Amino acid sequence: MKIFEIRGDWSMEHLLPGERPLPEVLPGTVLLRMKAAALNFRDQLVPLRGYGALTGELPLIPLSDGVGEVVAVGEGVTRVAVGDRVCPHMAPRWISGPPNADRLRWTLGGPLDGTMAEFMRIDAESAVRVPDFLSDEEAAALPCAALTAWSAIVTEGRVQAGDTVLVQGTGGVALFALQFAKAQGARVIVISSSDEKLEKARQLGADECINYRSTPEWGKPAKALAGGDGIDHILELGGQQTLAQSIRAIRPAGTISLIGVLSGNRMDIPLGPIVTRQIRMQGITVGSRDGFEAMVKAIAQHRIRPVVDTVFPFADLHPALAYLKSGQHFGKICLRHDA
Repeated sequence: MKIFEIRGDWSMEHLLPGERPLPEVLPGTVLLRMKAAALNFRDQLVPLRGYGALTGELPLIPLSDGVGEVVAVGEGVTRVAVGDRVCPHMAPRWISGPPNADRLRWTLGGPLDGTMAEFMRIDAESAVRVPDFLSDEEAAALPCAALTAWSAIVTEGRVQAGDTVLVQGTGGVALFALQFAKAQGARVIVISSSDEKLEKARQLGADECINYRSTPEWGKPAKALAGGDGIDHILELGGQQTLAQSIRAIRPAGTISLIGVLSGNRMDIPLGPIVTRQIRMQGITVGSRDGFEAMVKAIAQHRIRPVVDTVFPFADLHPALAYLKSGQHFGKICLRHDA
């Protein structure tokens, strides 16, 4: 089968096409013929061993997100059947309940082999059926970006109708958060450096938009837009350069979901307001398989369609990663395995 793998050393230059034998179907597992994969920010870091020892060992097949068709099932498998279209859960040992070290440690695309392969063998318990109305590329976008947004908005954030949510940016997680928050009945503010992207966000349902390039001190204007004491829930995707503004905008006892570190992973912020205003800061890393399945039901109920910016053929993994790094995309960047 065709694959991409990091081999020989950790670098983008060592992310290479290749071949491996077809995986053997074992008891309790299923074999997927992969249809599509989707990129996440972490996929730029893994080839550079950006997570240290947690990244895994070489050779390593990258990417955590994808969708495939079940073409064979092992002994004892009843959860899915041949012909089902499923996503492999990014954290295959996190089936239910809260996370622990083991559940968070083992993830696809590092240290476990990921979705840039023609075929994948996965544990049947980690397979999640996806709605028929989604395209392969839309379904491939669900395991990391969508589930992270779902965990922030619903599982951990408990956003309710009438809440005001602020979303940073217009990447995959951000747009899923916008869609899920609107489905919960929330009012949503989106910030971006691009007026063009903000207009697209409005078309997706954003109620208010702020260009943070023209308004770098966006915390106070965002708080004013929220009214009352400020914003109920903020999806913090920027990290180092945006967290201070988030603290300025959030209401007392509001929640900041810490998801991304796009502008840096250090914190140099005053801690006093966090304590005196009883701000809740919640780290978010994907979610459980049970959470994945709850999210899929909501997607089907509300007919939510993931936003796919561009689809590249399987062989164009490097151009796809370069496009991701450019930051020009609106939504998800996907790869088509049979293209």
